[in-house]
Amino acid sequence: MTSTAATPTGNTYDKYGTTHPVEQRMMRGFMRALDDMTAGLTPRRILEIGVGEGHVMSRVRERFPGVPLVGLDLPDEALRDEWRDQGLPCMFGDATRLPFPDRSFDLVLAIEVLEHVPGPDAALAELARVCAGGGTLVASVPFEPIWRAGNLARRRYVGDWGNTPGHVNHWTRWGFQKFVATRFHVQQVRSPLPWTMTRAIPR
Repeated sequence: MTSTAATPTGNTYDKYGTTHPVEQRMMRGFMRALDDMTAGLTPRRILEIGVGEGHVMSRVRERFPGVPLVGLDLPDEALRDEWRDQGLPCMFGDATRLPFPDRSFDLVLAIEVLEHVPGPDAALAELARVCAGGGTLVASVPFEPIWRAGNLARRRYVGDWGNTPGHVNHWTRWGFQKFVATRFHVQQVRSPLPWTMTRAIPR
C-alpha cells in the first residue's frame, strides 16, 4: 500500500471476525478459494503485502510450515502490536516501492489490498519484479459492483453508494483479470462472492 494519509490500514469492518452467519459462510468460501489457489505450490519464500491484522498470513504459515515468509503494510502501531502478538514477521513499507531484490519470492500474496492502493499499476509492477521466475501471485479484490450492492443491502456506507472507506480502485471480475494480465499470465480466476481472486505467474 502507498503511504498516504487517506489510505487506511487494517480492516474497516472485521470480516474475518464476523459473527453474522451469512458473512461467516462467505468468509469460509473466500478461505476455501485461497486454499485452492495455493494448492500444489511448494514455495521457498513467501511475501504478503497488505497484511492487515494478519489473518491470511497466519493461515498461510499453517499451510506452509517452516517456509520463511515476510509481510508488509503501511505504518500503524496497532498493526505492529497485532503482528507481535501473533509472532508474524512483518514490516512497514510501500507496495509501490518494495524493499526487496528482484525475484526474491516464489509465492506473492496481495489479498484485499490493491483496491486501496492509489497507484495499482506501480504496485503490480513491483509484485512482478519480486516474484521469481516460476513463482506465483495470488491476488484478490472486491467483485464490483456486487460488493457495493451488498453493502447497500446491509445499509452500510449508503452516503458513498456502498463504497467501503479506502477503496479507491474498483474492478469487475473481467476487469481485474485483465489488469493482472498486464504483468502476469493468469492461470485461474475464482469468484467467491463478493470477491474476485486470481492465480498468476510472471511474464
